[in-house]
Amino acid sequence: MCIRDRGAAARWAALRLAAALLLTSPGPAAAQDIEPRRWSVLPVGTNILGVGHAYTSGDIAFDPLLNVEGATVNVRTWGLSYLHALRAFGRPARIDVQLAQQHARWKGLLDGSPREVDRRCLDDPSIRLSVNHLGPPAMDAASLRAYHAAHPVYTVAGAALAVRLPLGEYQRDKLLNLGQNRFVIRPQMGVVHRRGPWSFELTGSVFFYTDNDAFNRNQTRAQDPLFAGQTHVVYTGDSGWWVSAGAAYAGGGESSVDGVRKDDARRELLYGVSAGAPLNRRISVKIAYVGRRSEAEIGADTDNLAVAGSMRF
Repeated sequence: MCIRDRGAAARWAALRLAAALLLTSPGPAAAQDIEPRRWSVLPVGTNILGVGHAYTSGDIAFDPLLNVEGATVNVRTWGLSYLHALRAFGRPARIDVQLAQQHARWKGLLDGSPREVDRRCLDDPSIRLSVNHLGPPAMDAASLRAYHAAHPVYTVAGAALAVRLPLGEYQRDKLLNLGQNRFVIRPQMGVVHRRGPWSFELTGSVFFYTDNDAFNRNQTRAQDPLFAGQTHVVYTGDSGWWVSAGAAYAGGGESSVDGVRKDDARRELLYGVSAGAPLNRRISVKIAYVGRRSEAEIGADTDNLAVAGSMRF
């Protein structure tokens, strides 16, 4: 997809709007996520295939010098995920893979005239490997059920490495892309304390970005690390249903283009609720809401609603 406009003046105006919107791209690597139960111990050999749809809408605030007013963003995301639980050095581990197709539309007034940017393409995929070094050992389903029955109170601690791969669609002659043409490397540490049906989770992350050397054709865009943390409280019922409430905060991530700093460091607060339930022994459903609020003068305030289904095999 391309920017829709009429005439050279409109093309230049739309280009300026795209440059401003780049600061608040909705891609998953743009800011902290908020996801409960990522450190859950699963039986060795478990495979889970998931599909989902998410809708994002909200307002965007820019540097007043850009003369962009009333900017909004709407994004539809169709996602596919795969999880495999395994044993690594005798400890429970898991591999998560995520793929997504996105359709994003940004609108706003530029110098008082309406402008719009539209993109529909494959997003960058991501892969995550995590290993729990404290808590239940790696075991099969029957042994794990017996462990839970014998240990109503225990603590899990783990480490993970997530990588966003630059394989999504990227057009070097466009200022705004959903693919980012760079690696995003995110080490994580997490702790979960389980007490009966209650779980209390804490995760810390750092986002490291490689340079995009094809920004606006031949410029180089660099970004400082982004530091983030999140916490969740989860209640799990006897039949396997669960509900969660959580919050997250992220700071840092200022960018530069050809060495010129952009003064666009992020300070973002996220909060959310989610719930899931099994329909039978293999199929489960989930619904989630996440609010994102910027604590900086430049940023985005969005609301996100997602529904997903998964099949265990």
